[in-house]
Amino acid sequence: MTTEPLEWIKSSYSGNGGQCIEWAPKDATVTGAVPIRDSKHTDGPVLTVSVHAFAGLVAFARSADL
Repeated sequence: MTTEPLEWIKSSYSGNGGQCIEWAPKDATVTGAVPIRDSKHTDGPVLTVSVHAFAGLVAFARSADL
């Protein structure tokens, strides 16, 4: 088992408003679970959700009238 640090990315749609999350897609490919964190608090907690749940979150964000 490897303990390499996760490679976090932020959406290209994220502006400078600070309301962003980051996710680690390479880890999701390996484990089937998606790590998510607040981009403002990179040392804070990490939420891990299933790939299916993450897809639902993305679909909701895309459809939301923000």
